[in-house]
Amino acid sequence: MAMATFVLLFLLLASPAAFAKDHIVGGDGGWSQSGDYTTWAASETFTVGDSLVFNYGGSHGVDEVSKDDYDNCNAGNALRSFTDGKTTIKLSKAGPMYFMCPSFGHCQTGMKLAINVQSGSSSTPAGGSPRSSGTTPSTPSDSDSPPSTPTPAGKSSPNGAVVSSGGIFGFSLALGALLALMS
Repeated sequence: MAMATFVLLFLLLASPAAFAKDHIVGGDGGWSQSGDYTTWAASETFTVGDSLVFNYGGSHGVDEVSKDDYDNCNAGNALRSFTDGKTTIKLSKAGPMYFMCPSFGHCQTGMKLAINVQSGSSSTPAGGSPRSSGTTPSTPSDSDSPPSTPTPAGKSSPNGAVVSSGGIFGFSLALGALLALMS
């Protein structure tokens, strides 16, 4: 019985990490001047615990910047800068995040990325906040957070990864019940 309890506790604590996802920025095209990062980001759901993976050549880099610097393509005040060719950034808190290539002219031609990281403990259904059936949502142009169109639960994203709707607690509960029945 003690072993079953230990295994259950271990699985309950480890299960959130099992659902973390690596988002390959730009999919197969990687982080390059030919990417459409607005469309790519709209097809992804970013959750605390996930990671962004930037794959790029030597003429590029990745700067994490403020919204104002993102909007103005200003790489002079970067919060963090990377130039290693394969940068992995762990998404550790909910909210908007902004990235750009600091190479001259690259941001202006679209080599920038805005994402909105969702909390992993949200009780909101996959797809965002509940909406009444008679209204069409609109996105104000002066919004502080980037627009996002989440992928429905269980669907594949363009880079081939299956998106989880976050049923971590339910999975853990079912696994715990199974282990309890086995002991």
